[in-house]
Order: sequence, then C-alpha cells, then structure tokens
Amino acid sequence: MSFSVNSSQQISIFDATANLTQREIKMLEKSWAKYFAENIFPAIDEEPFKVLYSDRPSRHNTPVNVIIGALIIKEIFQLTDEEIVETLPFDIRYQYALHTTSFEEQPLNDRTLGRFRARCNTYEERTGIDLIHQCIVGLSSEMAKMMKINTGMRRMDSLMVASSIKKMSRLELLYTCVANLAKFMHKSEDGAFPKSLIHYTEEDDHNRVLYHNRSEDTESKITQVLKDAARIITACGSRYDESSDYQLLIRVIEEQTDKEPDGNLILKSGKSDMNSELLQNPADPDATFRAKAGKDYRGYIANVVETADKNNSIVVDYQFEKNIYSDSQFVKDYLDKQPVSEEETILVTDGGYCGYENVKQAAEKNVHLITTDLKGADVADIYADFKFSEDGKEIISCPAGHRPKSNVYDINTQKCKASFPIEQCKGCPHFAECNPQLHVRVATIKLAKRTSYHAEQQRFFKTEKLKEYAHFRNGVETIPAALRKRHNVDKMPVRGLIRCRLYFGFKVAAMNVRKLVKYMSRLGKCALTPEIA
Repeated sequence: MSFSVNSSQQISIFDATANLTQREIKMLEKSWAKYFAENIFPAIDEEPFKVLYSDRPSRHNTPVNVIIGALIIKEIFQLTDEEIVETLPFDIRYQYALHTTSFEEQPLNDRTLGRFRARCNTYEERTGIDLIHQCIVGLSSEMAKMMKINTGMRRMDSLMVASSIKKMSRLELLYTCVANLAKFMHKSEDGAFPKSLIHYTEEDDHNRVLYHNRSEDTESKITQVLKDAARIITACGSRYDESSDYQLLIRVIEEQTDKEPDGNLILKSGKSDMNSELLQNPADPDATFRAKAGKDYRGYIANVVETADKNNSIVVDYQFEKNIYSDSQFVKDYLDKQPVSEEETILVTDGGYCGYENVKQAAEKNVHLITTDLKGADVADIYADFKFSEDGKEIISCPAGHRPKSNVYDINTQKCKASFPIEQCKGCPHFAECNPQLHVRVATIKLAKRTSYHAEQQRFFKTEKLKEYAHFRNGVETIPAALRKRHNVDKMPVRGLIRCRLYFGFKVAAMNVRKLVKYMSRLGKCALTPEIA
C-alpha cells in the first residue's frame, strides 16, 4: 500500500450536503462538525505518516487525516471501532467533519482503524518514534493558538492509569504461565508435550486448582506447579524461544523462584528479592506495580503539561510510561525536549517534581520551574543568604558579605567547605545562625548549593506569590478526573505500554477538542451539542 496525501481538503457544494434543506444546513453549521471540519481536520499533518507505507507504486492508502480525525471523534463520543465505522456512512455530521461528504463510498471499513494503529505501534517498537504523540502535540499547539492562550504559563501533573488486568496471587500467576505454554504446545501437536500436563489444557482445571483451593493447600499446589514448570521448560528445548508464552514462563520463574542444590525450584521468600517490575499478569507483561498514597496500582502512569489562562486551557504535551516512572524524571524528559525560549516560561508543579537539579536544568531552557511543595527536612533559613558561584562549586560570600579565606569543593557530597577568619566569624551577628565549626585560626562551614536553594524555597513558600502559583497549579487537577470519568482512561480496551500510549494520546486530543468547542460556543461561532458537552 503506497502513501498519498488526501487531496479532498475542500468541501464541495456538489456533494451530500447539497441535498440538505436550508434548515438542516443551518443546524449543521452550528454544530461541532463545522468547527472540526474547518479547523481541526486541516491541521492534521499527514506527511510524517508516510514512513508507514510502501514507496512502491500500489493501491493508495486510506487518507491518514480521515483516520486520525475518526479516531479523535471516536474518543469524543466514546464509540467503538465498529460504531464509528457504521455511523460514518449515515451521519452527515461525521462526514462533514472528516471532509468525506463528496466521497462515493466512505473510506473506513471494519479493519482500517485497527491496521493503522498496528502500523503506528510497529513503527514505534522498531524506531522508538511515536508518530501519534507528534501529531497530537502539533494539533494541541494549533488549538492553543486558536484559543489565544498565553503559552508562557504552564502546569504539570501526573496520574496513575490502571491496566485492565486481574490481580493475581503467586499461585495463580505461576499456574497461568504454565497453562498458557501447555495449551500452546498442545495446540501445536508437539510430540514432546508431557502427557502428565494434559490437565492444564482442560477447561475446568483452572477452577479446580485455584478457586476450589484451601489456604493450607496453597504451598503444596505451588510446589507441584513449579515441578510442572521445570518439566515443560525441559520439554520445550530451544524450539519455543520465540514464543511469548515460553518467554513469560521463563521470566516468572527467574523472578519468583530460586534453585536448590538438587535442582528443584522454590519460591523466593525475602522481600528484598521482590521489586515493582515483576510480572503482574501475563496478559500485560509491561504493567508494573506501585504503591502510592496508601493504594496499590498495577499499570502505567501518564504526565500531562497544560497551558492555561484565566478562562481556557489546553494540554500541550503528555508522556506515558510504566508506573514506576518518577515525577522528577518526567520533568527532566520534558525539559530535554524543549528548545531554549527567548521569553521565560513559567512551569508550576507539585512537590513531586522538585529538586535543585531540575530547577537548574529548567533555567538552561529559560524555564522558571516553581514547585508548590518541598521534599526533605527544613534547613536553616540563613543558608539562603550564602552566595555561590554559577556552577555551585564555590561560596562567594557569607550572609554578612565576607568572602571566604579558602574554599574546597567535595565532588562526592557536592558541598563547599569555606574557611573564614575566626575572629571575623565570632564578631558576626549571624554567628549563632550559621553555627560554623571553630578551629584555632579559622571557622569553617560545609554547605551545598542545593541546600541554599532549599532555604530560598522555604522563604518563597511564605509569600503571597506562592499562593497565586499554587492556585494556578490546582487547575490541572481537573485533567485526571476528566480523563477517568469522560474518557475511561482506566478501562482501555488494549494492553501493553505502546498500545495504551497510543489510546491515551487520542483521549488527550478528544479532551482538547471538547475544550475548543466549548470555547467557540462561548464566542457564538458554533452551537455546543448535548453529545459533546
């Protein structure tokens, strides 16, 4: 299938809309579809998706902007693939929004959307490039311009995204991995399949082993499953190295068991051997475990960056990772991608993103990172008045304005050891606050620039300006709620990091389009239909 740009960008008067009455045309022009058709659809850049198709002459692809537009509309109205495909031929609003009113036959069929997603996922697996993310971020930037939002003020927040998997006990996890491989070997009619394991392929075996289980029988059942696991792994040899079922069994055995001197497998007993990246469920090998705020999460974590003014906001960037990803790393990744801005950008976050290194990295991109909370214990307020060199390796002056007699930087602790004449320190009004270490001729103090920055932040937290920024940041808390309640982000119909990331991107786009339509409805340029409200 070769790539071609969709040439049907203009809506012709000689198409399906020509059969509408004046009243119907007026209703159409007041609906969400007109604004989508005139502003969102033309902003979809098809060119980057050229890499998904063959460069040899062949049958042309379904227009990429039609597919992406349909996937966004699908998320706006919470439709399935089948519903959007079946609705498009009969709903003039959908055709109008996607510029397909002049098509003899609508270009989507029951496999178009699934195949397009598969192409995007495969390309990202191979290259690491997320084409959907690039497209959605580009659209978001255009929408921010349409809404005339000042992009110099941004806020950031993260949200846990649940994987649609069942919480499994260790017995069920081990049993399921063995059963999946047993069924695969049996279906392949492999003569090496151990006949003693045939019960794993039976329909009622799962209930017999797991649901009709007494707690006192669990240990003996785990022992038996581990023996069966060793038996089936031996039977596989090297013939199933490429099988995902085989690889998952090997993974769970390595993560959950130790080998005794006699070769038998036993469960690991120490918590030190357990970590968040252990396999949670073979149905979603990418899902990880994390405990946060007293709750357990299995799945992923998303980070969103929103630009906002007094009345409007748009999510201009997002990131989707395994849920063991830290907020601090999210802000580092975001800053890495940002160009150096001529005008300062203010980025307001909560305390999870704080840290001197993050602030330093932000400053290099002309971004003022403000966190509304601090991690770590309070430090002496006087430390804020120490002046450091730009690289933080030298104390230039103390709170009284005295320059140190000598300065030594410890690369391991990142602290500066500054020496001052002892009589000068003893006579200083800040002597008690600084609390230097006294020697025969000098007084010394060890201090890191990050500690001085922490003291500065403590002072800033007592100002009215911080309250204004905290109030601004609170607005981003509506994003997780909207994604969960309206867009069912915790119930995505796919599993796996890359597949979930793609779905999440379209949910962000749908949320932005909702905001854009509401903005336009306030201007009186289009009517807000009940379905999109």
